[in-house]
Parts: sequence; C-alpha cells; structure tokens
Amino acid sequence: MMDESESAHAARAAMRGEAELIFRAGIAAADPGAAVARALEAEGWQGRFVIAVGKAAPAMMRAALERVGPVEAALVVTNPENAVEVPGAEVMIAAHPVPDAGGLAAGEAVLDMLARAGEGERVLALVSGGGSALLPAPVEGLSLADKAAVNAALLASGADIHQMNLVRQQLSRLKGGGFLRAAAPAEVRALVLSDVLGDDLSTIASGLTAPPSGSREEAAEMCRSLGIWERLPEPARRHLERQADEPPALPAAQNEIIGSNGVSVMAMERAAPGARVVLEPLEGDVEEAARAVIAAGEMGPGITLFGGETTVKLCADPGMGGRNQQLALKVAELADWPGEWVFLSGGTDGRDGPTDAAGGMVDHGTRARLAAAGKSASDYLARNDAYHGLKLTGDLLMTGGTGTNVADLQVLIRREPGKTSF
Repeated sequence: MMDESESAHAARAAMRGEAELIFRAGIAAADPGAAVARALEAEGWQGRFVIAVGKAAPAMMRAALERVGPVEAALVVTNPENAVEVPGAEVMIAAHPVPDAGGLAAGEAVLDMLARAGEGERVLALVSGGGSALLPAPVEGLSLADKAAVNAALLASGADIHQMNLVRQQLSRLKGGGFLRAAAPAEVRALVLSDVLGDDLSTIASGLTAPPSGSREEAAEMCRSLGIWERLPEPARRHLERQADEPPALPAAQNEIIGSNGVSVMAMERAAPGARVVLEPLEGDVEEAARAVIAAGEMGPGITLFGGETTVKLCADPGMGGRNQQLALKVAELADWPGEWVFLSGGTDGRDGPTDAAGGMVDHGTRARLAAAGKSASDYLARNDAYHGLKLTGDLLMTGGTGTNVADLQVLIRREPGKTSF
C-alpha cells in the first residue's frame, strides 16, 4: 500500500498526464497532412509547381503529392527539427527563428521556381508557421547578416508577431505579397496552416500570398517606438527611409485557412468535456498573460483551456528559455490556489524559443522543489532563464518536433484539497 507521499506523487503524475493528453489533442487537430488532404479532396488542383514553406512543410507536401500526383517541381523549405525526406520533392533546411545561409539559398530557390511559372500556369503554395524566418530573401542592398540583426533586435524588444512582420515584409522580396509578384502571371493557390491569432493572412509567414500589413514609413516608425531604430543595421534603416514608388496592384491569390489555434482549442475542449474555455487569447507580455491565467484559476476547481501567443522582453544578458517556459514559471511563482493544480503551456510545434523543449508544465510543488535546491522562480525569470529553472524541477515539457504549428496552447487543472476529482 502506498504511503501518503507516494499517493500524492501518483496523483500529481496523473494530473500532469491528463494535462498533456489534452494538449496533444490540440496538436492532433492541427495535423497538417490531414488538413491538406481535406482541402484537396474538396477541390482538386492541377499544376506543375508546388512549394511548401514552414515547420509543417514536409507533412503538407507529402499529403499534396499523394493527391495531385507527380509534378514538374516540388520544393520543401523547413527547419532542421522537422526536416525529413519527402519522395518527389527537394527538401531544403533553414534556421528558425534567426535566418541563416540555408534560408538565403532557399529564398533564391523559391524565386527561381516562381520565375519558371508562366502565363496559364498554377502554383500550389503550402504555408505554415515559421515561414518568415525560413525565407529571408532580403531586398537589394541588405545582407543576410543585416536581416539576422533586424530579427534579433525585434525578438529582444518584445515585439509581437504583427510588429515583427510589418518590418520583415518591407525588407523582403517574398513577404508581404512578394511571392505573388514573383509568380505573376501564374495563378497561385495557397493552403495555409495558421500560427497567428485571428488568422490574419498578412501576418502568417509574413504574408507570402497576401498584401503587406503596412508601409515602409510605418515600419520605421514602429522600430523607433520600440526603441530599436539605432540598433538596426544602416542598410535596413536606409531602405526603410527611402521613398518607395507606388507598386503595381498585387496579383490575386486563392487563399484558404486549413488549420488554426482556434480549431485546436476546440479539439482540446472535446478531449476534456465540461472544461472552461477562455475565449480571450493569451497574448502580449508574459507577465500580463500569467495574471490572466491566475484570474481564470480563481474561478474554482476544474479544467480551463487557453490558446494564444505571448511575448517576452529580454534582459541585457538573457539565459535560456522561451515564451511558454517563461509563462509556466511565472504562473508557478504567482499561483496560491488551495489544493492540487497543474498548468501546462506549450508551443504546438514542439519547440519553445531556441530550446529543445515545447514549453513548461508546472504544478503545486514546483516552488517547493526550487526552494529545496536553494533557488526561486524569480531568480530564473529575471534572467530569462526559465529553461534551467524548469529543468531543475523536472517541469520541462518535451514533445519533440510535431510537424505542425498553430501558436501555443495552455491547460490548467485545479482540484480542491483532499479531492481526487473536481
């Protein structure tokens, strides 16, 4: 018979397992291959060129080729964690979130393929999260190092995805509809797996097949408001300040959202009957998002589900972590609910920031485990070093690459003292 400590350990493990099962139900709902298959079965497609870009690109390409048959050219651009061989397609590997030489080569390959598509041709674009960093394609006068420096400055500033893409679009030949201009006069159909709250096509992968979200002037002003203008490379500042000619009308595209954060939250709800769903997305600064989780937890015992994508403003000398790890550890620091609880925050792509973790899963014992090691959550949070804090307490969420990306999902489970159910 288990003693009390063994019983408590088993109960905690059961709650953590339940939270992860719910989270994985959300990931399964964003299966990119199944989503592409449904879209192509509902409306067939014929053409010679298929391009898949993003963290879900291999699975999307595989599903597409199974349904449209052999094509003249098929190109996959994805990150190392999700790179696998796709029969019938060339696979190129590029870094995320900071662009690298692989991404530069991939951008040129995409532009070359689009240049081959002429009048009457059709191009199938399969777009998923991460596509922006994977295809840097800098405008004339900018180097890859310049683009990487811009990306790093934006990430460190705490800029949200909309702000980041406003700048990226103005410094790229592919983003902000550049893909469509490069493909013209060919027709483009895009199947899009959305990693952006609200599914704004101009923001997903920086709007490869959608109009830009703003102008050069607006991008420059936003950088000034974030306090990073002087940190941008001179070529980037010069380009953003240069008077732009009025571009020709953007060619039309047939865009279709085939998966999203909202769809995955609904799938988690089906996996946890009776759960509360917080309709307001968790976004903005992690500190504010953590307080929103705490407020939701005050509603009492039960399961509460969230979706969203937060931001973290980095300190001068940051440690290791990501927005989900920072959020999970911040909730552990603030939570003061009676009874047992578990909070999971994870990226649906299986990777949170530049780490091998998907996020964090903390519980009512996390603070005590830190204290037993002579540490505190605030120490790690102040240094943006949530990864090592959660690793110390055994609270890292490890899933490996999932092959999809629809932003982040969160699960909170609360039970009252002495209860084994809600």
